[in-house]
Amino acid sequence: MTSYRADITAVARAAGVSPATVSRVLNHPGLVSAPTRNRVEAAIRATGYIRNRAAQSMHGRRSATLGLVVPTVDYSIFAELVQSFNDAVAEHEFTLLLATHGYDLAAEYRVLRKLYEHRVDGIALIGLDHDADTFRLIASQDVPVVAAWAWAAESPLPCIGADNAEAGRVAARHLLDLGHRRIALVFPPSDENDRARARLDAVQAALAAAGCAPPARWCARAPYDTSQAKAVCRDLLAGPDPPSALICGNDVIAQGAIAAATAQGLAIPGALSIMGIGDFPGSADTVPALSTVAIPARRIGARAGRHLVECLSGGLPAGILRERLPVELHRRGTTAPPGIA
Repeated sequence: MTSYRADITAVARAAGVSPATVSRVLNHPGLVSAPTRNRVEAAIRATGYIRNRAAQSMHGRRSATLGLVVPTVDYSIFAELVQSFNDAVAEHEFTLLLATHGYDLAAEYRVLRKLYEHRVDGIALIGLDHDADTFRLIASQDVPVVAAWAWAAESPLPCIGADNAEAGRVAARHLLDLGHRRIALVFPPSDENDRARARLDAVQAALAAAGCAPPARWCARAPYDTSQAKAVCRDLLAGPDPPSALICGNDVIAQGAIAAATAQGLAIPGALSIMGIGDFPGSADTVPALSTVAIPARRIGARAGRHLVECLSGGLPAGILRERLPVELHRRGTTAPPGIA
C-alpha cells in the first residue's frame, strides 16, 4: 500500500500559515518569528513532510542512493557492518550515504529527515530504539527501511541482527561455567540503546538465577570510550572488595578494562577475568586476547544491504522481515577460572 506523502500545502494548512511561510521556515528560518517557526516545525513533524532537495532530478527516477545511519564511526564498533553493507549495495550500483547521531535519538531523527530530503531510495538504521517522531516519519514515507544489528520477535520495523539478550546470556554463562561468582558489570547508559539494555538485562537475570547478583558497587556505567571506560574500571577495581571477573557491555569498554587492570598490576586472567561483547576488529589482538561474544557484523551488514536492494527490485515484501543471526562465544586469553594464571 502506498503511503500518503504530505506536501508543503498540507504543512501550511496544519500550521495555519501560508505555503510561503513554510518555505521561509525551511530556507530562511531567521526571517520568521519564533512562535510561527515553532508552529510550522510542529506541523512538519506531525505531517511527516519532507522537502525534495533532488527536485531538479528527472521525475520518477531513483537517486541510486541508500542511507545508513549509525550511532558512531569512532573505534571499530560498526566498521565491519558499514563496509559489508556498502559492498553489498555497490554491487547493484547504489551509492551509500553514511550518517551518525552519537547515540542521541533526537539527533537521529534530524539526520533521517536530511536523508529523506535527499530522496534516498532506502534506509538502514541501527537497533530498535527510535524516537516517536522517527517512527512517524518512517511511516509517512514510501521508502523501505531496515533496522540492523538487533533482532526482536516483535520489532515494529523489519530487522536483521543478533539477539542481544542471547549475547548477554552467553557472556554471563561463560564466566559462571568457569566458576566465577564475584562478577561485576560495566555497561553504557541504556535508556536510548536497546542493544546495551537487552544485554544488561540478560546478564543480570543470569547472575541472579545463579545466586550471585552483583552488589550496586559492582554495577558501573561507562560510555563506549576506551579512556573513560579505563577510568571507570580503575575506580571499580580499586575498592577494598574487588570482583574476580568483569562483563563489559562491548569490546571497547573491555579494552578500557584491560588497560585499567594492567595499570593496577592485576594479572589477567589470574587476578581478573574480563569478558567483552562484539568481537570487533582488533579484539583478538589485545594482550591478552579478549574473550568475547561475537556479533556477526559482516553478515548483518551484507544481509541488510541486500534486503533493501531486494525491496527496490521487487517491491516491499508482505509482512515484516525479522531475521535473527546467531552469536558465538570466542574464548581467548582474558578469561579463566578464578585464581588461575
